[in-house]
Amino acid sequence: MKSLKGFTLTETLVGTALMLIVFLGIFGAYQLSLKVIGLSKAKIIATAIANGQIEKIRNLTFGSIGVQGGFPEGVLEVTTTTIQNNIQYTIETRVDYMVDLADGEVPPQDECPNDYKKVQVKVSWPGRFGGQVILVTDIAPKNLAEECSTGGGILSVSVFDAYGIMVPSSLIEIKDPATDETLKTATPFEGRYYFSLAASTYKVVVSKDGYSTERTYGTDEITTPDSPHPTILEGKSTPISFSIDKLSNFSIDTLSPGGEGYFFDSFSDETKISESSNIFISDGHVNLIETEGVYSLSGYLISTAITPESLIKWKEFSFNDSMPSDTQIFYQFLYFDGENWVLIPDADLPGNSDGFGDSPVDLSALNIVNYSQLKLKGNLSTQSSILSPALYDWQISWTEAVLIPNTTFHLQGKKNIGSDEEESPVYKYSQDKTSNSSGHIDLSNLEWDLYTFSVAPASGLDLINIQPSPQPINLPPDAATSVKLYLDAQNSFLLTVRDINNLEPIFSATVRIYNTGLGYDQTQYTNAKGQTYFIPLDNATYNLEISSLDYLPVSTTVSISGDKTETIKLEPEE
Repeated sequence: MKSLKGFTLTETLVGTALMLIVFLGIFGAYQLSLKVIGLSKAKIIATAIANGQIEKIRNLTFGSIGVQGGFPEGVLEVTTTTIQNNIQYTIETRVDYMVDLADGEVPPQDECPNDYKKVQVKVSWPGRFGGQVILVTDIAPKNLAEECSTGGGILSVSVFDAYGIMVPSSLIEIKDPATDETLKTATPFEGRYYFSLAASTYKVVVSKDGYSTERTYGTDEITTPDSPHPTILEGKSTPISFSIDKLSNFSIDTLSPGGEGYFFDSFSDETKISESSNIFISDGHVNLIETEGVYSLSGYLISTAITPESLIKWKEFSFNDSMPSDTQIFYQFLYFDGENWVLIPDADLPGNSDGFGDSPVDLSALNIVNYSQLKLKGNLSTQSSILSPALYDWQISWTEAVLIPNTTFHLQGKKNIGSDEEESPVYKYSQDKTSNSSGHIDLSNLEWDLYTFSVAPASGLDLINIQPSPQPINLPPDAATSVKLYLDAQNSFLLTVRDINNLEPIFSATVRIYNTGLGYDQTQYTNAKGQTYFIPLDNATYNLEISSLDYLPVSTTVSISGDKTETIKLEPEE
């Protein structure tokens, strides 16, 4: 008995899929071959048309080679069409005069600078297999008489950098001033190019990636431009030069010098101590170490480095301690001399070698250039084995710059591009800028120049200092310069928000200050030091609201008169 065996559904599907893949591949290859053949045929025909057009032009007299209504003027049509093999081909012809320095003459010494004509013929076709063919040829005059009868003039364009060196491969564009249409372009490697142009007025733009841009201006833009659109005269050479260079950046902070900074340690742990010997820290107390009821005779602790970010002046050092009879604590200040942390000499801080025992200690005379960072040292000693002095907390304060958010200033370069109708200079760069909510702004793609910063009197702010100084600030090519603008006002408010228990600053607390009658309502957030700064303000009383996650909110009022400083302590939620 014979058994009949067929195909399962899976086998049928797999076989069908394989056949489909094979046939699709064959079909794709067939389509590709059609495209290659079609494109090849069209390209052969287009090349023949272009060659025919070139040969036609070569048989014309030198004087008649040009486009109708263009420069050079001639008998050729800019655009024509022809149909071959049922495909419409578009023929575009362009003719330019060329200045060739190979003849040893350069404008204006060369009395006949239009040395030859460059002809470009582009043949294009539409459709599924569309494309184009471009052929270029040079046609020279037969004699000097033909060369000198061309008409028009020469525009010589030179491009230099900030130091007077030629800029290679810059883009030079010749435009129609009325329509801004680009008529000719060049990217000369050596930084200079000669354009043969019809007698007329032109706009010139020079640029390069990563570089500044220079151009000419018309009297419709500037009453008296320093670099006007050049006018080309018959048989004359017109030189023009431009200066471009790499772009630069400003990194700007808007600050006020009215801020206060603190270093505070209540000795809840040892995170703010860098070194110690024979001391013991427990429950917010610093004591001499005790062994079997006997205290060590002496010991010391040194704080971590205190390095304010925007130090303006050191203020004072204060502390809370207790010294039973026969015990002592005296305090000293260290600075980094480039290799080690050493004592500040008495010449700069009188009494530091012996140490200080009374709080507070005035540090305002310290030179912040030499002493931009400090360490505190506490020296504990006892003459009684059963008694120890105790240090409960210490702090050092200073005046620092505080970032002012959302501050508007004016930035103006020294370069001007002409004069207005009142004969006042028109500056190439003159803009208002506003710092962000953190008091910072980055300005990129700026041209090298001398820049001046200012603030409008109506803003209520005064620019009292700037770093680097003095103004104007030089911004060289390919540079990144940091600038600090120090601003002040008659009235300001610096608020510090701290934890009521450990006095640690509270970061990102929401602070709202408002006065409905004055139309003032501003909300800001505290920085890592728990501070925020409001400037400028009027001499008035404001409502104040402070809130932060995991803390009870506070609502109060604050009277502003002059530079107001206040610290508010928030209580944690239960």
